[in-house]
Amino acid sequence: MPETSQPMRSNTTPSEAMTSRSISSTQSLAAPRHDSPRLLADIGGTNARFSLETGPGRTEHIEVLPCAGNRSLADALTAYLSLPHVASAGAVRHAAIAIATPVVGDIVRMTNHHWEFSIAELGRRMGFDTFVVVNDFSALAMALPYLGDEGKRRIGGGEPIPDAPLGLIGAGTGLGVSGLIPGYGIDGGPARWAALRGEGGHATFAPVDETEVDILRFARRQFAHVSAERLLSGAGIELIHRALSQRYGRAVEPLAAAQITQRGLSGACAVCDEALDVFCGVMGAVAGNLALTLGAQGGIYIGGGIVPRLGERFDRSRFRARFEGKGRLAAYLAQIPCYVITAAYPAFGGVAAILARQIDARS
Repeated sequence: MPETSQPMRSNTTPSEAMTSRSISSTQSLAAPRHDSPRLLADIGGTNARFSLETGPGRTEHIEVLPCAGNRSLADALTAYLSLPHVASAGAVRHAAIAIATPVVGDIVRMTNHHWEFSIAELGRRMGFDTFVVVNDFSALAMALPYLGDEGKRRIGGGEPIPDAPLGLIGAGTGLGVSGLIPGYGIDGGPARWAALRGEGGHATFAPVDETEVDILRFARRQFAHVSAERLLSGAGIELIHRALSQRYGRAVEPLAAAQITQRGLSGACAVCDEALDVFCGVMGAVAGNLALTLGAQGGIYIGGGIVPRLGERFDRSRFRARFEGKGRLAAYLAQIPCYVITAAYPAFGGVAAILARQIDARS
């Protein structure tokens, strides 16, 4: 399914969960409005983000609910739609959800959370006329051509080639991977983007030095298959830290990813700092593989909740060296720019565009 966004926040604390947020429209109050508000959602393994689109470019009433605080997606939807300021906006007839799991057929089961549901049944239960469910990174990919300079930070590379494929990778609760491929209408008109629906985060992890070989050996004691996601995720940072602690003969502290990150960034712990360095290096290697696979000369975009929190530490890490370190193709990769997505809720614009296409098609 061809699939586009707006601003993102990952790993929001429970205290933020029921805080109302709005994104002011850049259009005037006289801008077009939908005949009814449209529900947009971005469901990750940790948080469920909801908003209402009241008109093109108008995203309002943003709420972030912890997934663990709701037994099901239906409960989370009901909780959001029952909020007084949301309910007062009017009945929702059309809804689109981006979710962190493969979407194939009617039954959806989340990879990193226990929610599962039937798309048709949930749509009927909520009373939606239109209900679309897509992979979260397919939705995010559709937003990439529309991110302004204020919504991204560049890390190396040359100028992007217009209408060339774009790559997308992002680490949070899991590792999302997608891409955006330009195509042309049957009338030979302007390019029309199509988002890839893949699960590249589960491709096999390939170590490149002795440290990563030791980490792989450590991980294989726990997992029959060690994917890139096993290292490039919140749980992955914790695994890297445990593996390095064992490698250096140190007692393994049961630290959470946020603690490892904080200690690494502050310089309080050398092992934590090295864990971040390994994470950034592996991210560079996987992103470089994606760039080669897609021919992503339009750029590689990095989303998810982890990398934006690393700030300058990521920019001066081994990421770029590992991204380009592909032997004979190093010069090719050196020209490809990489961008960290800094916009607050980037998936909303993607699901909005997907939903608009579905409504137009039905019309």
